[in-house]
Amino acid sequence: METLIKANGVDLCAETFGDRDAPPLLLIGNTMLTWPGGLCEALAGKGGGPAGFVIRYDLRDTGRSTTVTPEAPGYTLRDLVADAAALLEALGLPAAHVAGFGVGGWIAQLLALDHPDRVATLTLIATRPTAPGPADADLPEHAPEIMAHFTNPPPVDWTDRASVAAAAVENARRFGGGGFDEAEARAAVEAVLDRIAAPADGQGRAYRANLMGSTFAALDSGDRWRERLGEITAPTLVVHGEDDPFFPLGNGRALAAEIPDARLVTVPGMGQELPRRAWDVIVPAILRHTSGT
Repeated sequence: METLIKANGVDLCAETFGDRDAPPLLLIGNTMLTWPGGLCEALAGKGGGPAGFVIRYDLRDTGRSTTVTPEAPGYTLRDLVADAAALLEALGLPAAHVAGFGVGGWIAQLLALDHPDRVATLTLIATRPTAPGPADADLPEHAPEIMAHFTNPPPVDWTDRASVAAAAVENARRFGGGGFDEAEARAAVEAVLDRIAAPADGQGRAYRANLMGSTFAALDSGDRWRERLGEITAPTLVVHGEDDPFFPLGNGRALAAEIPDARLVTVPGMGQELPRRAWDVIVPAILRHTSGT
């Protein structure tokens, strides 16, 4: 059941799975639906795994959390990190296992660096060690095909949900790896759209923020943190798709190399996504990591 929680001066919409008294796992993405419900249930122990208490939530300007102006945020990346720490505080959790996907991986890295007492273990999925913008010279950039698509996208009628949904499914296809499941992607897109009030301005700002993480392009990310990765003390697991066109695999390898004692798990056929076909790799890897085995 979704709940609005006051944290760091804003309302964050969160949902929990599993046993409240079990070890907590905070999942950070763009919206809470970055993490599919079935995946959350598996991580909470449904189906025979160890019991867990899983929390997913909407970042500011997504889902049902506080929304102001998604493409002109009056807050910084560090504010989103403070939100995550405050959410744990509001839930009465002194610390949690933390997993970040994509842009959520930036928040998770900084949470481990700036609030180390809050992070029992760290899992980084499909992310990189640098903020939005050009990658460092030693890191692979976004695939040219992805950049060509987003710099010259097909027309979208931002006042028409069907047009937005079709564009979002096509984006998911391009982000996905081998074995892309269109029906799964469409269901995920429709679930996100169901939680958004239709934009009144006709510009699709809320749609883009929720479906494309567009807020991060306008966000003040502050100081670099890659050079600080060696300070991370939380046991770290890096999971990366071998077919990721947005943050290619070299980004995950860099994280695993620069965070002390980090372990890298690569997933064949996975792109910038958390598809059901990869859960048999992702779930056991996270559960082994959080249980210390």
